[in-house]
Amino acid sequence: MSRRPAYPSAEPANAGVPDIERHISLVKKIAYLLMSRLPASVELDDLVQVGLIGLIEASRQFDASQGVLFETFASQRVRGAMLDELRRADWLPRQARKQAKQIEEAISRLEQNLARPPREPEIAEALGLSLDDYQDALFDCKGHQLVYYEDFAVDEDQGGGSVVESIADVRQVDPIDILNDSGFRHGLVEAIKTLPERDQLVMSLYYEQELNLKEIGEVLGVTESRVCQLHSQAVARLRTKLRDWF
Repeated sequence: MSRRPAYPSAEPANAGVPDIERHISLVKKIAYLLMSRLPASVELDDLVQVGLIGLIEASRQFDASQGVLFETFASQRVRGAMLDELRRADWLPRQARKQAKQIEEAISRLEQNLARPPREPEIAEALGLSLDDYQDALFDCKGHQLVYYEDFAVDEDQGGGSVVESIADVRQVDPIDILNDSGFRHGLVEAIKTLPERDQLVMSLYYEQELNLKEIGEVLGVTESRVCQLHSQAVARLRTKLRDWF
């Protein structure tokens, strides 16, 4: 019996190996979904780059014989890689978060006792700090955001899950929804009116006139680092007045 000639397989040699380029849009989609629940300090490009690495790893580990679609398998790996990077980066150090919370609590107590916005030396004294140390703490906090995702996460110090785990939970409150709430916006406008005049000016120049910190410093005749301190303090004052929303 003659042997049947061996024909080359019609299936390409790399059959079953996912096409990376075809799934780049999947990485971007996952990154955009996470970005909607993250602070502005997190860069989209950073998440995408980490996600692409996760996609490559997923393509290497994928086994089509398991009966799972590559998109499903890759989505888990890509999202996991992004969350791992967020855990590693920790966009706001724990000590800075703790300091910001202490400053807000001190401002809140003083406002109740004094029936007026407390001055910087008074806040420093309430915290047991020198004025210079208090201003250094303000600079370290860099209060660039009125609402943080941490506000809606379970406190890790009380045995709760991490902030990143809360972000991964789609059931969590989204800060964007809070910012878009008309009631919150009205409360914010009223809270700004109660700020000391200089703090109001800083907020107006930064958010309405869209000046950067250096430009605001030129208007006020102070250094850029001093503007950063004033901005952090203004945000802390506002957060104490809007606590019911967090």
